[in-house]
Amino acid sequence: MPHLEPAAIFAIIGFLGIGSQWLAWRLQLPAIVLMLAAGVFAGPVFGVIHPAKDMGHLLQPIVSVAVAVILFEGGLTLKFKELSDTGPAVRRLVYFGAPIGWVLSTLAIHYGAGLSWESSAVFGGILVVTGPTVVTPLLRQAKLAPRPASILRWEAIVNDPVGAIFAVLAFEVITSLYGAGDLLKAFEHLAIGIIVAAVVGYLGARLIITSFRRGWVPEYMKVPVLFGVVLVVYASTDTVLHESGLLAVTVMGMLIGNAHLPSLEELKRFKEHITVILVSGVFILLAASLEFSTIARLDWHAIVFVGLIVLLVRPVTIFLCLINTDLNWREKSIIAWIGPRGVVAVAVSGLFGARLVELGVEDGALLAPLAFALVAATVVLHGFSIAPMARLLGLTSTQPAGVLIIGASSWSIALAAKLKDEGFPVLMADRNYLRLREARQMELPTFHGEILSEAAEHTLDLNLYGTLLAATDNDAYNALICTDFGPEFGRQNVFQVGRAEREEGNKDLPPTLGGRSFGSGLKFYDILNQTRDGWQFRSTNLTEEYDLLAYMADRPNAEVIGFVNEKRELSIRAGSKLPDNRTSGEVIAFVKVNEAKAV
Repeated sequence: MPHLEPAAIFAIIGFLGIGSQWLAWRLQLPAIVLMLAAGVFAGPVFGVIHPAKDMGHLLQPIVSVAVAVILFEGGLTLKFKELSDTGPAVRRLVYFGAPIGWVLSTLAIHYGAGLSWESSAVFGGILVVTGPTVVTPLLRQAKLAPRPASILRWEAIVNDPVGAIFAVLAFEVITSLYGAGDLLKAFEHLAIGIIVAAVVGYLGARLIITSFRRGWVPEYMKVPVLFGVVLVVYASTDTVLHESGLLAVTVMGMLIGNAHLPSLEELKRFKEHITVILVSGVFILLAASLEFSTIARLDWHAIVFVGLIVLLVRPVTIFLCLINTDLNWREKSIIAWIGPRGVVAVAVSGLFGARLVELGVEDGALLAPLAFALVAATVVLHGFSIAPMARLLGLTSTQPAGVLIIGASSWSIALAAKLKDEGFPVLMADRNYLRLREARQMELPTFHGEILSEAAEHTLDLNLYGTLLAATDNDAYNALICTDFGPEFGRQNVFQVGRAEREEGNKDLPPTLGGRSFGSGLKFYDILNQTRDGWQFRSTNLTEEYDLLAYMADRPNAEVIGFVNEKRELSIRAGSKLPDNRTSGEVIAFVKVNEAKAV
């Protein structure tokens, strides 16, 4: 292939990375698998891009900074309150699981992959990490129960910098043994680096928290300032000790994520977008950097190595660490099985592999290919098995995605009851305890409190619900709820009752805020009045003989709310237009009782 300009290279990387993510979403496949394949085809197979040649000495810094930002974003998602339930298990996985995993991984690499003790010790430290960029999508895909999901998420993010530090420790010792330094000084250097990383991460977090709270930074500059401080914290600590910057930005992210900043949600969403881009780019770059000559050196030892890590090292480590905890055997089993490796393992193994080769440890060149083999194997294996295994162990809901309804009234409670009768999980939420009385009497699940509060975030398992309906009598509050939950549920799955018509015109809320129209645009008080007049929510089976057109001909005044297909999936109607016709499934509608006799 002819030499490409830098702009073309970045365009190809962006296209392949984001394209792989989108295709994975469409096909419901693990994105990392497609990204690895895209990178391999673009690099060693077709030679479209040559990262090492095209980017030169900038390749490693680009990857390192991207990994740092990814870990910082992961730290933002960790909530200390979750530790009240999962804390003992998480602490054990960090304090005991990481060292045990390091030792067992080192043995598996040496005897399974056939690497030298030097390379095995460094690589074993790296394999302590489980990729947060891989674990989080897997948890979302499987709708795993809150407690094991929280433990896996905390372990993935906290152990990432721990694994990097272990690799640094092993490398420093090897450097000393090869005559390039003093062993005692190496340990002193390591200790100083860890302390500096923790202190600088704390100071960086305090700087952001204080400046944001006191209004020292305008709203439009908060994201750029935050991004700049992350880079400074990472670079300043990394110059003291290689890879300690990962620890610093993780500490910084956790502190900021638990500081209850008013702008935190907006910051999180921006960082999530950046992380998707960076993860895509890093995987494409690293996969494209592989060479066939190195890959060809992998033999049956690589298969043995992967088998030992997945089937022996991970389960033994988890079950040893979680002895005498309140976790049941099902939760321990799913945690022991799920341990995919991700971008950090690949990036750090490539870095230390090159340094080992420079020291004269020739098999250090195999670290990156072995890391890719493990990443590909664990992501494919765990990506396709987590949901069936979670269902088998009873750690996920076998029910269809349900509906979260905010705002208890006679009509919304009637709708919730109908959906429950249809087999869909429902939850009625309201800030007024008395309004939920009727729902409690009907044995509907309820949540009393502010749905936007932190208490709701930690109490409710939102994985059970695929649709949200804001059904209060306050247009602005409905819009706020839909805007806040839109990124989590998906903008296409948040609905609100129609807004009241007002004379203020341009003083009303902009239409860009809020959710989609509920049904044909039904308004709160209109539905309430119709309920008092005897209207009810009913469902009717549709067939070839009695299709949607025939149904509407019998009930011209019926307000179609949604449809249930043959797979028991619920779709809510949004807008005045109905489908051309439906000949299967069910139609759920709001109908006048005297028109519902045939239902």
